[in-house]
Amino acid sequence: MQREDLKKYDLPDAPGIYMFRDARRKILYVGKATSLRDRVRSYFSADLINGRGQRIVVMVERATNLTWQETGSVLEALIVEANLIKHHQPPYNVDEKDDKSWNYVVVTKEDFPRVMLVRGRDLAYRQAGLAQKWTPNQIKYTFGPFPQGGSLKEALKIVRKIFPYRDTCTPCSLREASPRGKALEGQTFQKSNVPRCKPCFNRQLGLCPGVCSGEVTKAEYAGMVRHIVQLFSGNMKGLRRQLASEMNRASKAEHFEEAAALRTQISSLEHIRDVALIKDENRGVNGAHSHQMRIEAFDTAHTAGTETVAVMTVVHDGEPDKASYRKFTIQTATNDDVAALKEVLSRRLGHTEWPLPRVFVVDGGIAQVRAAQGVLKSAGVMIPIVGVVKNEAHKPERLIGDARMIKLHERHILLANAEAHRFAITWHRKRLRTRSLT
Repeated sequence: MQREDLKKYDLPDAPGIYMFRDARRKILYVGKATSLRDRVRSYFSADLINGRGQRIVVMVERATNLTWQETGSVLEALIVEANLIKHHQPPYNVDEKDDKSWNYVVVTKEDFPRVMLVRGRDLAYRQAGLAQKWTPNQIKYTFGPFPQGGSLKEALKIVRKIFPYRDTCTPCSLREASPRGKALEGQTFQKSNVPRCKPCFNRQLGLCPGVCSGEVTKAEYAGMVRHIVQLFSGNMKGLRRQLASEMNRASKAEHFEEAAALRTQISSLEHIRDVALIKDENRGVNGAHSHQMRIEAFDTAHTAGTETVAVMTVVHDGEPDKASYRKFTIQTATNDDVAALKEVLSRRLGHTEWPLPRVFVVDGGIAQVRAAQGVLKSAGVMIPIVGVVKNEAHKPERLIGDARMIKLHERHILLANAEAHRFAITWHRKRLRTRSLT
């Protein structure tokens, strides 16, 4: 595929999964995205080889078309991605790691099953205090592979807040001594208002339903595990329907506390805040911060056409990233702001080790915006441009350029522009003072 091929795809600015395919429609690679539009565009950036390596460059060259599926959240995209990788075994996913390097979610085969993150190598042999082997009769469900362990850990944190589960604590029934002084596997008892055993730390945080303290029955816990299994099977719609059905039954039976808990779970699924997942997913293409909401702003300063300098400032997720600010001494342009902008943008794009932003901000009107668009087009970079038009007092009057970025990020665009103006003036004045002393 070539950069020009993207024009025929109307990719949404929404979470989902994407699949690169070859001429025979075989899936070459599956990935997840916070924004399908921005993520797929990143595969056609000039510095792809630095961010993802030669294998992914070859994959993009082999691909002839693209398909995608929009999801309700990044969490859902993460789960759908894992199921598709498992089913289709795309060569540019599975060949870059051996099976032992993948991450899996395991549900154990116990009266009170544990839900655990397990490495592929540990499915056969896992060390937990003492060496312990995972055998088929110990595992009821296995979900994965998940390419990124960090994303999976964050996903499990989100899931556990909605559907609390047991991981390492011991059920109260096993800690209750038998008449012979031994714990009995599978022993159960009725719930009571007073826990029979001391709750674990996760129970105190609301992350365990009370398996450790005898506050949940085997049947109740099994229902919770079924929901988790549905979720990791990728059946999000079915899970929502099941929860709604259970809520209606509980309400009709006047079990209002249970109905309220189910309603909270439904609402939580519909309003998942997977910010941590977004941050982990965004680290994948061009290093840390590569596809977070990075905004780069440029401004110039000079004295009557002499001592011309330019700067680049960066705003990451609404905060100035001063460690990423850069200074440029303009070499070719003298008394021409547009030419100076062209030079600094060209030099900036030559730094392929710097992650590309989601939007470029320039100080000026239509001339500056068009000049910047020309530089980016020549370099084969498809990133939106926004211009900040100033009034006679050099205060922002209006924004021009990419309307979607302006609508979504106006405040942060203005912050980046203000930082660029401040940084440029400060550096220019410092240079003048230094020169006057020599």
